[in-house]
Amino acid sequence: MTVVGTRPEAIKMAPVIKAIENRPDLESFICLTAQHRQMLDQVLDLFEIQADADLNLMRDNQSLNGLTARIFDEFDRLLESVKPDIVLTQGDTTTAFAASVACFHRRIDVGHVEAGLRTYDLDRPFPEEMNRRVVDIVARYLFAPTEQAKRNLLQEHLSADRIYVTGNTVVDALHSIIGKIERTPQLRLKLRSQFPFLNKARKLVLVTGHRRESFGPGFERICTALSKIAERDDVDVVYPVHLNPNVSEPVNRILGGNRTIHLLPPTDYLSFVYLLSEASIVLTDSGGVQEEGVSLGKRVLVMRERTERPEGVLSGLAELVGTDVDCITSRCAALLDQVGYDIMRAANIYGDGHASERIVATLTGAVAGPASSIA
Repeated sequence: MTVVGTRPEAIKMAPVIKAIENRPDLESFICLTAQHRQMLDQVLDLFEIQADADLNLMRDNQSLNGLTARIFDEFDRLLESVKPDIVLTQGDTTTAFAASVACFHRRIDVGHVEAGLRTYDLDRPFPEEMNRRVVDIVARYLFAPTEQAKRNLLQEHLSADRIYVTGNTVVDALHSIIGKIERTPQLRLKLRSQFPFLNKARKLVLVTGHRRESFGPGFERICTALSKIAERDDVDVVYPVHLNPNVSEPVNRILGGNRTIHLLPPTDYLSFVYLLSEASIVLTDSGGVQEEGVSLGKRVLVMRERTERPEGVLSGLAELVGTDVDCITSRCAALLDQVGYDIMRAANIYGDGHASERIVATLTGAVAGPASSIA
């Protein structure tokens, strides 16, 4: 069983689901909690994934405790009915946390896709840092995306025979979509027509932001920095705005009406990958976008104080800038001002596009008998 609640989970689990479905010796069962609804459905449609169970737990302005309680209750009923051998969860969401603990209570093996990411600060990101630590404690199979993630798990005294270094499945998904765009000229034209304001003579600064720890003053500062960046005459700022009112209210209030800042509704994944491929610089607080941007060789400014994905920073492609106005604007300006700016070539920092195959190979061994480590 694979459990998916949010758009990022769906993106990163889609290649795994497809790989499972291609194996006749594995039976796939897909459960949605719908922690996100609209954005989740877009990804499932893109990858042609049909859920077997949809708990549809999203509520307007839902609290973390309310959502967690509903997942525990409804997902436990599903476990009782389906009785899966192994349950796969992904990342650090409330869905991953609650589903994994529910499986632990029922003594059902959990496989954690994207295990071992750490900031070692429970407030950054909140509540994700707690979520992923708990999932790693209870999971039987720890699919670490990088050697650094593996070292984190070993440092916490988690058994080496539970750890498998696979790469990150987001790279699998990204390669799939980039390949689709490159192979289909009509699709490229259609995607380009969705963003008629883009000008090849101007540099595209792509922004995403939604982190809970930045709600309030943090987002006010981010918006102030973006307004300063947009004063340049050689850039367009494109910001698909998260639906959470803690994000959309300050963003629209401070940045609305600026002719070089294009505030978009949440884009589908296909359109977002197109924008990412066209971007000169990416400003983000998203973990997945850090990985995607670096994997495409983009310069990424991370609007957080800490990141659980240090590999991009060590590579020189990503930088931590927090939510400080001066830091964001000065680093963005420095990158934009580079003479003869050229996109750096991406290394396989976060994976080679075959993580899902490694995960499924491990699962097949787990179902058939003892798993052998591929770490």
